Formats: sequence, C-alpha cells, structure tokens
Amino acid sequence: MSLNSFEDLKKRLVEIKEMGFIKTHRVGETGIGKTLEDLLGINENNVPGPNALGWIELKTFRKDAKSMITLFTLAPSPPKINSILLEKYGYTSLRGDRKILHTTVNGLNFNTIKGNLGFKIDVEKDKINLVHFKDGVIAYWEEERLKDAFERKIKNLLLIKAETRGEGKNEEFGFNEGYLLSEFSFKSFKKLIKEGIILIDIRIGQYCDGRTHDHGTGFRILPDKLDLCYQNRVKIL
Repeated sequence: MSLNSFEDLKKRLVEIKEMGFIKTHRVGETGIGKTLEDLLGINENNVPGPNALGWIELKTFRKDAKSMITLFTLAPSPPKINSILLEKYGYTSLRGDRKILHTTVNGLNFNTIKGNLGFKIDVEKDKINLVHFKDGVIAYWEEERLKDAFERKIKNLLLIKAETRGEGKNEEFGFNEGYLLSEFSFKSFKKLIKEGIILIDIRIGQYCDGRTHDHGTGFRILPDKLDLCYQNRVKIL
C-alpha cells in the first residue's frame, strides 16, 4: 500500500496495530524504528528531518524505555559564556591533560560538581536561566531560540509507542498507541523543566591548544514524556 496522504498513513497504522505483536526486523535498539518503517514502506535514511509524507518526523519508542533522548542541543547566551563557564567552574579531566565541565542540571534543586553545590535551572516568563549556587544567574536561553531549536529538530512529529516482549532477535513489537504532535509549547516546556522532567546536559571541554570545545548543551527527556512538549496532541492510534 502506497502512502499518498495522511489518511493513508493512519489507515496503515490501524492495520499494523491489528496485526498484534510483530517480530523485529533488526536486532538491537534501532529495531523498533526499522520494523515500523518497513511495515509502512518508508525507506530508511540517516538524514535529519521529515521522513513520512515530506512533512512529518516519525519516531517510535518502547513504552518501557528508560533511556532519555536529546530533544535538541543549544548553547546558552550570552556569547562566549561557555568559555567563562569552563574557566570558572571547570575541573581537570581524568586524563589530567585538560579542563572540562560535564554536569547535568535540573529545575528542582542545585546539583553538585565534585562534591560542591553547583547549578540549577530557574524559569522566567520568556526565558530560562542557568543559576549558580553562589554567583546567581550566569547564563540563559531565550524563548525564541528554544522554539527555533526545537522546531528545527522535530516540528511535526508522529509519535508511535509500542508494547514489547522477548529479547534480541526474538523481540516483538505491538504498535498500539500513536499521536500527531505539532506546535512547540514553551509554557509546557517550562513546566517540564520546573518539575525536573526535562534535564540539561552541559558538556564543555578543551581542544589541545586550549580553546574551548563545545560538545553540545543537550535538553533531554524520557520518550514517554515527549508529547508533553507540544501544544497540539491528536491521538490517532
């Protein structure tokens, strides 16, 4: 069955749901996505962006998934703040040859870095702040930059969840829940940060010549909470 419209896609998903548990088409973490793409007749590729009907990003998750996913990466403002963070709060790497700052920050309480209180996230009306225990607000992300980064990654999302059973080559998926998601919700995004559901991973290092190396500041969430980031959530399966 060729998929020429969203109605075709929904009809095919209902057929797949009625098939019950389906054996994985590939062993490992990516087996769930590969299996559903094969069933939908979508060619696999590694190119970021819409992969169904030209405007929808299709993502599949196991309902019991415990690993967080990265929503997007975005360095904080103001410019060159990563160099300041590294210089002021960084520590020597295990190899002892350079300075790094690797830390995960949440909106509930201050984290610890090498045994000392470090950072937390505070939210305001139109931005979120990185706050240090002693020094106060030291960096921030504005609403428009966050919205742009989110929508460049996953603006329109078809989120399909699956029950699983078995392991390895015998793992099976029951694709039985799905949502069409659109419109980033900054209000919900802030709420998820305040509740400690979205976490921020700061990963700053150094090149051999001492220059700051931004490994990407990642906004992370559990897959089963991803739908809460959107204003429009339509259950289709």
